[in-house]
Amino acid sequence: MNPVVGVAAFAAVTLATAVIGFYGLRISRTTGDFYVASRTVRPWWNASAIGGEYLSAASFLGVAGLILLSGTDALWYPVGYTAGYLMLLLFVAAPLRRSGAYTIPDFTEARLESRAVRRVTSLVVVMVGWLYIVPQLHGAALAIRITTGLPAWVGQVAVIAVVCVTVMAGGMRSITFVQAFQYWLKLTALAVPLLFLLLVLAGTGTPAVAEAPVNPTRLPPAGPYQNISLLVALLFGTLGLPHVLVRFYTNPDGQSARRTTLIVLGLLSVFYLFPTAYGLIGRVFAPGAAGAGQADALVLLLPGRMIGGLAGDLLSALVVAGAFAAFLSTTSGLVVSLAGVISQDILGGSVRGFRLAALFSAVVPLGIAATTDSTALAGSVGLVFAFTASTICPVLLLGIWWRGLTDAGAIAGMLTGALACGGSMLAGAVLGAAGTPSWLAQPAAWTVPAAFAVMVLVSRATRDRVPRSITRLMTRLHTPERPLVTER
Repeated sequence: MNPVVGVAAFAAVTLATAVIGFYGLRISRTTGDFYVASRTVRPWWNASAIGGEYLSAASFLGVAGLILLSGTDALWYPVGYTAGYLMLLLFVAAPLRRSGAYTIPDFTEARLESRAVRRVTSLVVVMVGWLYIVPQLHGAALAIRITTGLPAWVGQVAVIAVVCVTVMAGGMRSITFVQAFQYWLKLTALAVPLLFLLLVLAGTGTPAVAEAPVNPTRLPPAGPYQNISLLVALLFGTLGLPHVLVRFYTNPDGQSARRTTLIVLGLLSVFYLFPTAYGLIGRVFAPGAAGAGQADALVLLLPGRMIGGLAGDLLSALVVAGAFAAFLSTTSGLVVSLAGVISQDILGGSVRGFRLAALFSAVVPLGIAATTDSTALAGSVGLVFAFTASTICPVLLLGIWWRGLTDAGAIAGMLTGALACGGSMLAGAVLGAAGTPSWLAQPAAWTVPAAFAVMVLVSRATRDRVPRSITRLMTRLHTPERPLVTER
């Protein structure tokens, strides 16, 4: 790909993001605007924004790369990412919106009447956010290196710089417009080049770049345990993602939150058709990308390899723009959610505190990303989902649906899940992919049940600590704000 075209694509997305972000700044004046857009975001806007922030580097680049490497085993990723939203619709979206909290720690403190629970939840939320931002920066480093030849750190710094400007300028109100735009840009950036790729295949049959092997890595298929554990991580992890959950606080009411989730399910289902198609095309016609260690760059490379010329460069530029939008939108959502937690707990909850917290939330993962590397974007994000499913998800589900949860049980369960899943992730990093047993490489199948079990057992042992206001709060969580009126 022509490096000038790649740089131009990055610059165009940056400019568009800045313009839209500063438009949001014009109407971001209150603290509520910065934290939850004053709870006025309508379902279609909110659904597009959720799609923008949820469809990260792992979705845009990583899914196609994993399909190239692992074939049908990797299809669990788009299935799990999308199905997790169905669980979100059924169990979390509306009650969480009715809680009236700004952040997840706000909810756990209100539900369990405990500052200690709030502090532990805040720590876990920040850990999850940082773990999730790092793969976005790895993706930006890969994209900038492959498409422009510039040093990898340029992509990482560019993402953090743009995110800091838009988030610190207008907060949630600002990035809502940005992320909604970025969802449709990402969808277009995958759909249009894919259409041309299919036309090439239909018109010429097997292109010149086709190679014989259809299993480029000859990796053995994943066993039942790996698939089940991955699905557990993706389904339950979606329920605890802080940057997604905070979006439901921006809806006017619980009914809007449910409708938003339904629309998101449709948007995600459409989107994941495209990276899946890229992965299948690459597995058959460009398996060499796997052998060259460029699996995660498959979406970026296919238009240039299979079409070439000026048309290939222009289509590649569109894909690059979509990839950069993916890094920006997910990182923006994470930084907003982390800034809300940190500013509320440490900096007083003011707009100035929010801005300082946003800067801190973005700079720390930049330092981590600069000293680490990732060879499988979707795989690394899958581990973040496992961590989230083992920590935040249990306290949300039990807090919403079980009256018997206590502060001691919540803390014990979150710490159990964090230590078990975090320890597995560290062990896997030390042992390497080849030497890590499957129960450590995919820990969710045992860490999630362990966290739930500890939370329930400790709560039963401390049932005298159930808040006295539990009946009033549970009624609030499960009573619709707008009851249906029946005609007589």
